[in-house]
Amino acid sequence: MRQQPLTDVKVIDFSTLLPGPLCTLLLAEAGADVIKVEKPSGGDDMRSYTPRAGDDSVNFGLLNRAKRSVAVDLKSDEGRASILPLIGEADVLVEQFRPGVMERLGLGFGELSQINPKLIYCSITGYGQSGPKANRAAHDLNYMAETGLLGLSRSRDGAPVLPPALVADIAGGAYPAALNIMLALRQRDLDGQGRYLDISMSDNLFTFAYWGLGQGFTGNGWPRPGGELVTGGTARYQIYVTADEQYLAAAPLEDKFWRNFTNALGVPELAAADGTGTEVRVRVASAIRQRTAAYWLNKFAETDTCVVRVVDLAEAATDPHFTQRSVFDRTVRLADGTMIPALPVPVDRQFRSRQETLDAPRLGADAASFQTYEKNGGDL
Repeated sequence: MRQQPLTDVKVIDFSTLLPGPLCTLLLAEAGADVIKVEKPSGGDDMRSYTPRAGDDSVNFGLLNRAKRSVAVDLKSDEGRASILPLIGEADVLVEQFRPGVMERLGLGFGELSQINPKLIYCSITGYGQSGPKANRAAHDLNYMAETGLLGLSRSRDGAPVLPPALVADIAGGAYPAALNIMLALRQRDLDGQGRYLDISMSDNLFTFAYWGLGQGFTGNGWPRPGGELVTGGTARYQIYVTADEQYLAAAPLEDKFWRNFTNALGVPELAAADGTGTEVRVRVASAIRQRTAAYWLNKFAETDTCVVRVVDLAEAATDPHFTQRSVFDRTVRLADGTMIPALPVPVDRQFRSRQETLDAPRLGADAASFQTYEKNGGDL
């Protein structure tokens, strides 16, 4: 039987909602044994979220498939003591509390590394473990606002536009946490030492503004909302409306694509334009407005132009391309038996379990195996 890369890795997950659970989902996908430590009353806050399938939160099921759950009252001495044997045998611990909370519970890295020197302890927070904002309450939108990303995306009236994706939680928190955990596991292979990982979601968002930072740091001017290459400052990277009120996402950035684009559009004289300036954008927008989306897609399909139609999520999820690539090839079974497609994650198929159906855990459903673990001295 094929062995997954993280088959022998035990993960204790104290996190809730999105960043930590998605991080540990990636580890579980690669074979890690992930045990969620949840509060007895209600468990992970995501369990209460909508949409629901019967009594179960669909969001919780998507993010926590293939994990196990134990319910522990971390505010009680008995509860904290009960979890220590499990931590003593763990490889990885993931937590998502505000800085200082785990220390006050007696579960900080300093205390636990005495019990388990090889423990990789990962803390995911909005602003990191230090700094003036470290203990501030915030959500994804706040992190996007304070790192300059939200300010670069504005509507025609100049107001910032709400982003459709939780970029900070996923790309600033979950993904960097999983990456660094795997690096720490590899480093431990070399030196035998555990270590502490401080994952700041807001710190990691600056990576997405690499082009703007480079522009500003070199004295070429900080980016203007709606005025730069990828923020609306050129006709070569725009969203255009068609005659039938649909939208085309056009990104013919390079000269060869721009030339093909302007030729197909019937304005070959614009091929020599760099795409900046109001006049060029108005002419392109006016030309596209004259025909339907179907007409333009057929026209642009004759050559490389980097133009596609803006579709909704329902249409995207059933796109023949993604169907052929089996993006939604597995299912999650919720606690009430409801089956839904599993959340696609960026773990190569060769590293995943071959099980087509994976279960989302009931709150505290693995308490019996946890008790067996304690009785057997750490052998589940």
